[in-house]
Amino acid sequence: MRRRACGAGLIAAIALAACVSPASVQRPAIEAEVPENWNAGPLPEEEVSDAWWEEFGDADLNQVVLAALQNNHDLRAAAARIDQAVAQATIAGADLKPAVGLNVSGARRKQAFVGLPVPGGSGAVLSTTTSSYGAALELSWEIDLWGRLAAGARAAVADLQAVEADYSGARLSLAGQVAKSWLAAAEAAQQVELSRRTVASWRRASEQVRDRYERGVRSPLDLRLSLSNLANAEALLETRLRQQDLTIRLIELLLGRYPGRDIPEPRMMPDLPRTIPGGLPADLIARRPDLAAAERRLAAADQRLQQARRSLYPRFSLTASGGTLSNQLGDLVDGDFSVWSIVGNLFQPIFQGGRLRAGVDFADARTAAAVESYLSAALLAYTEVESALAADAFLAREDERLWESARHAAAARRLAEERYGTGLEEYITVLESQRRELTAEAAALSVRRQRLANRVDLYLALGGGYQRPDAAAGDDGSAAEAAPGNGAPPATSVASTGAAP
Repeated sequence: MRRRACGAGLIAAIALAACVSPASVQRPAIEAEVPENWNAGPLPEEEVSDAWWEEFGDADLNQVVLAALQNNHDLRAAAARIDQAVAQATIAGADLKPAVGLNVSGARRKQAFVGLPVPGGSGAVLSTTTSSYGAALELSWEIDLWGRLAAGARAAVADLQAVEADYSGARLSLAGQVAKSWLAAAEAAQQVELSRRTVASWRRASEQVRDRYERGVRSPLDLRLSLSNLANAEALLETRLRQQDLTIRLIELLLGRYPGRDIPEPRMMPDLPRTIPGGLPADLIARRPDLAAAERRLAAADQRLQQARRSLYPRFSLTASGGTLSNQLGDLVDGDFSVWSIVGNLFQPIFQGGRLRAGVDFADARTAAAVESYLSAALLAYTEVESALAADAFLAREDERLWESARHAAAARRLAEERYGTGLEEYITVLESQRRELTAEAAALSVRRQRLANRVDLYLALGGGYQRPDAAAGDDGSAAEAAPGNGAPPATSVASTGAAP
């Protein structure tokens, strides 16, 4: 399927064809105070491309993300919704132009004159048969004196821009889902490898205990405990294999493929990217696709409010037609048989049971709801960034402590096995040290994956890639078109929300 996502060029073309400019709106002020820098930690202005997943340095991950962006069915549905919005914007803009149609007609008619005798006849009825042919061009046009139709067209263009931002957000979200699923699969693979090593190690330990038991050196209790420990390790291995299988099949679902486990499977988690997209809280409004979509829907609601208010004003329309009318088909091209008409119509609504006033109230309430939705989305965006930044520091310290715990647990396990072999320690101590080592290393792997997933969340919270504002400007100093995936709203002039028509 070929994606026909519209960019700024297509939006401009639709707006020009409809003789309107894109709707503008003043972004509402956020009641909460927005700091100049992130509270959870400063972000250097490091540039990251829109393909932010490449920062993990995993070639297989790059291929999987690109395959998902090309083949995911939900993303294709989002692209189809752009085509729907393009059509809606075209329909709304068409109301601003005259409608022209060609009407060609032909008729044949027989008429009987009842009661009129036919001369020399014997009671026959007098009748006549006539033919008529016509061709005319008909034109109708509502002149948009107050801008009601233009406001509707601008609202449709704003809706189109919102849907395009939704598509950018869907691409960003899909890339994040694939990346996090890939990291989960990589962790599952390492957990499987850890479980396999554990099973092999505990099986050797169990064989040693059995040998000592058969020689009468150790009690049956030690043997039973060792066999129970081994069975638990084998059950854990099956659990890890099941988790790995499920994660791989979920990745294939995101790729739009049958879940048959026929993709390259990760074996190791990648290193944590050293770069983080930079920027300040003030930059976030223009970088997040969901905020761009909310701002465009606010603009659409504002334009529909203006449209509803201007529906109270008089409407002036013109209807005209011109052509030929004759009883001979060949005369249709003869100017002597031409006919024409032109009619002007002025309609002023007076009483409609409160329908128009209720329409204004409805549009006003919808605009107020759009304002609150925008503010809520903005606060959520700030929260996601601050939370991801704070979690990055927490997880880094947790990661360090868990790997330190795993090193100590491994050393304790080796010491316990040595002391048990010399008869200085009970077997219960060996079992406890083995479980502690497995638990600590498994937890360390899990936190390592959480750190990587949190970095993905940070990329998503910041709107994907990042380029310095001066780098995003053209040679002439004008702002360049927003990069795909960022979903930045187009530059808009300032017009107050819900302004009077």
